[in-house]
Amino acid sequence: MTIYDFTVKTRSGENFNIKDLKGKVLLIVNTATGCGFTPQYEALENLYEKYHEKGLEILDFPCDQFGHQAPGDNDEIREFCTAKYKTQFDQFAKIEVNGDKEDPFFTYIKENAPKEKKPDGIKNSLAMKAILKISKTFLKDTDISWNFTKFLVDKNGKIVYRFDPTFDPAKMEPEIIKLLG
Repeated sequence: MTIYDFTVKTRSGENFNIKDLKGKVLLIVNTATGCGFTPQYEALENLYEKYHEKGLEILDFPCDQFGHQAPGDNDEIREFCTAKYKTQFDQFAKIEVNGDKEDPFFTYIKENAPKEKKPDGIKNSLAMKAILKISKTFLKDTDISWNFTKFLVDKNGKIVYRFDPTFDPAKMEPEIIKLLG
C-alpha cells in the first residue's frame, strides 16, 4: 500500500484520488480556523505561490478534534481561508485525524511518517508540552497532537518529514526545494 492508494473527500463531498497527485511534492496539513496556529495559513500560501508551478501541492484538511477550533461547514471554512489569508489552495472536507473515526488516509500517513521534527526554542517546547496536556485525542505516539501538524511527501509518495504544530511552515522551504529538485 502507498499514499496513492487512498481516496479522500473534496470540500463538496466528491471522491478525490491521491494518485492524481503522483509526481508532485505534497504538504499535508490538518488545520483549524480558530487555532492559535491559524496564522500559519499565511506561510502556507506563500509556499504555495512560490512553488505550486514547480510541483508543490498543499492538501489542507480541516479538523475539529482539537478544542473545537474548526467550527463551521466546509464552505464556511473555505470562505474564511480565502477572505482572511487569500489562500489559493483548496481545502478538503473536514476530517478526523485521530481515534475511532479517523480517516484511513491519516492512519496511513501517521504510521508511515518519520519521527516528528520539532523546532528549536524554549517557547515552542513549552507550547508543545501544554498542547500534549490538553489534547484529548493524543493517545499513542503516532497520533497527531494538535492542529497544523504537517507532513511533507516526496514525488514518489514517501513521507519524508513530519513537523509538529509549532513548526513554522516558512522554515520548511529548504526541504521543499530539495524535494522539488
